[in-house]
Amino acid sequence: MIDESTQNPPAADVPIAHSKVSHVDATEGDAGQRIDNFLMRLWRTVPKSHIYRLLRKGEVRVNGKRAKPELKLTAGDRVRLPPIRLEQTAVPLPPSRSLQAVLQASVIYEDRDLIVVNKPAGIAVHGGSGMSHGVIEALRAARPELTELELVHRLDRETSGCLLIAKRRAALRELHTRFREREMDKRYLALVCGRWALGTKKLEMPLKTNERQGGERVVRVHPDGQTAESTFKRLEGYGQLATLMEVSIGTGRTHQIRVHAAYAGHPVAGDEKYGDRVRSDALKPFGLRRMFLHAHSLAFIRPGTSETFSVTAPLSEELQNVLDRLANRPKLAEAVKVEKSPRVARRPSTR
Repeated sequence: MIDESTQNPPAADVPIAHSKVSHVDATEGDAGQRIDNFLMRLWRTVPKSHIYRLLRKGEVRVNGKRAKPELKLTAGDRVRLPPIRLEQTAVPLPPSRSLQAVLQASVIYEDRDLIVVNKPAGIAVHGGSGMSHGVIEALRAARPELTELELVHRLDRETSGCLLIAKRRAALRELHTRFREREMDKRYLALVCGRWALGTKKLEMPLKTNERQGGERVVRVHPDGQTAESTFKRLEGYGQLATLMEVSIGTGRTHQIRVHAAYAGHPVAGDEKYGDRVRSDALKPFGLRRMFLHAHSLAFIRPGTSETFSVTAPLSEELQNVLDRLANRPKLAEAVKVEKSPRVARRPSTR
């Protein structure tokens, strides 16, 4: 319900330009929704970069306090909306048809409550930080009849695999509860650099997010950070080059697996932020062209039931080829050796 003592926020589908602070109360239907998604739905014509800038500057407040993008609303929360001044030409372009088609083709499961996408690497889950559109915007454009589509969780832009999207607010709230109470089984496949000799290892290292000069976000192991838990299990070794790991996470911190793997001395192959460039470059002859981190499976209790639901996203052909080439490396090495060996002329037979 909008506070009539201040200027009412404009309709969601018209250009916005108001010079006064306004307030809005979150309804039952808004409960469980992140504040950034709430603002994107309220201000459809405002660029996402502008919305995130307002959040970073602390101009959006919930119950009088600064609101971070990940803050989840509850019914009755009082949201302060800052003044906005935008040109009429600031209306963003819709997601391209090609992006919509790619993501429609990436849907691996759907029912009345959920959509599961096998997210391709290189596509952000939502717009912002230099990206006009991501998975959620493209799916909303492709499926306009689904008016309550929301991301249940996030994946890094370069991480591929299972991405869960709620089709109804009730399902979103229930799934958020599953995540919060650690009732969601999330498993990743990660190719890490070097020979992993730690066996099955649970890493419980607190993580803290810092910003470098220029605004780049970097996460570090830090005693004052948030609790983070990752369990690494060796699946396959490729000599001193790399090891394929299954990683299950009990928490979902930003860059968690990448930072924990690097802290253990075995960074994720191809990770440009936390990785080892020399060791990653050694894997390029085997076809590695991106970070090898894939959200392989999800398992949880289906919303509104007591049934266990599980889904698996297969590796892309690109990543599977990397593993196949690594598995065949002795043959490849021998073939190269034979090819490069000089030919020796046979002596004529004396018989």
